[in-house]
Amino acid sequence: MSYNDTLEEIRSKLGDSPEENDKLLRRIAADYAQAGNKEGFEAAEQLLLENLPENVRKEMLRITHVDGVRLDKMYEQITALIREKKFVDAKSMAERLYKKITVEFREGEKSKFVSLRNPFEDNLYQRLFKPEKELKRAPFDFASYITTYAYVMTETGSPLDAIPILETAIDFNPVDCGPKFELAEVYKLLKNRKRLEEITRDTLRVASSPVALSRCYANMGYLLTDAQEYDDAAAFYTASVMLAPNPAVPLEMQHLADLKGSPIVRPDHGEVVEVLKKYDMELGPNQEVVTTAAELAAHYLQENDIPNAVMALKITYNLTLDENIKNLIIKYDPEAARYVRKDNVKEERNITQTVNESPEE
Repeated sequence: MSYNDTLEEIRSKLGDSPEENDKLLRRIAADYAQAGNKEGFEAAEQLLLENLPENVRKEMLRITHVDGVRLDKMYEQITALIREKKFVDAKSMAERLYKKITVEFREGEKSKFVSLRNPFEDNLYQRLFKPEKELKRAPFDFASYITTYAYVMTETGSPLDAIPILETAIDFNPVDCGPKFELAEVYKLLKNRKRLEEITRDTLRVASSPVALSRCYANMGYLLTDAQEYDDAAAFYTASVMLAPNPAVPLEMQHLADLKGSPIVRPDHGEVVEVLKKYDMELGPNQEVVTTAAELAAHYLQENDIPNAVMALKITYNLTLDENIKNLIIKYDPEAARYVRKDNVKEERNITQTVNESPEE
């Protein structure tokens, strides 16, 4: 169905009450978002805007547009420039987008805007950070938008300037690993061991997938290799592949052996755990992340909200490999069974997907 057809179909469902129309449109928009139907979501969003009182509609347009271009469309233009390696042009546009966001959506005395992307992130944020201010939902994923600006700054030779930009991105969504990983890359460039270790520890606290955890441990392996602490580096690289496959790790282990001048003995599980403890880190996910996902799954099952329940179950299984959770996923999402490996290998995490998949890879 075309965008215009979808628009008219939704419009035909509207009545005379703006309040009831607003409720209906928000439900429809949420359904389209859940189904990944971008055109449907945008059509519902357009009608939500039309349904607003004129003065409110004008203000909404003012704060969400730059020179007549909506912020998400502007971001799409920036990412297109990046794909074409036109970093100078992307930098100029990304800077304008960043200034618009930080002016119009700045933190207030009693409230702040956040870009939490789904119920899991919302619940994890509440559990870990216990915000005291009123939270206002930003209309777009500003954490990703701002992280992209910082990436462009780094690519154009200004990694130091990227640091406060990334701190702003993290403030919009502290449970998104993407900005944290980008900040880790900056600290790698700057050879700042202390801050790289700190941001890795912060990332482990919120990481909600084996891929994210694996990347954290690999970053520590990189840091310790650079510090010539080769045995500890080997432990972190081993931890990385224990959580998720990483084709670079065998090469890094060989590199460690070359640097050390003798073979690297792969540490066992207990040795890995002991090395991680030295750096105030643990092997595996933060249990508060697991608890958040499990409790959310239970809540949605009780509410008979199967799509959200399955999403939360997948996050939980991804982090635990619990067979009972796997069976629940297959019960409510039979298609997931196609992705479970049939051999005896324990690594069956490919039944799931993480809420932060793209930025973590």
